Amino acid sequence: MKNKDFAITVALPSLIHRIGGDNTKQAKQLALESACQLKRIRRSRNWQLIGEASALSALSTRIKNLESDNFAYLLTKLELRLAAYQEQLEPKSERLARLIKEKPNITLAELLEQTDCSLAEARLARFDAEL
Repeated sequence: MKNKDFAITVALPSLIHRIGGDNTKQAKQLALESACQLKRIRRSRNWQLIGEASALSALSTRIKNLESDNFAYLLTKLELRLAAYQEQLEPKSERLARLIKEKPNITLAELLEQTDCSLAEARLARFDAEL
């Protein structure tokens, strides 16, 4: 099983309060059509969206095509979770190189915090970037 086959869960606290009941029903239907599942967590007011990365990406595109401000909260949460997932798939060395390229003055401590790498890995990435 590849990493891309794992189900990703997007937490959606207070979904109905934020987008409304009718919009939630519409979002649930869109999720089903995109091979995702939008469901309530037990009996709480919290919801979650579950699906594979490709299905969630397709759902994001469908919601954007609606051009409705009603789904802004759902779309924001979905895109943040997809971005975090893509970052997890990126190898540590590539992430270090990208961070150094984006922000050349980044400190070693910031690199350690953002990538959860060792001091030696951060120093090696900084050295490679200077070459």
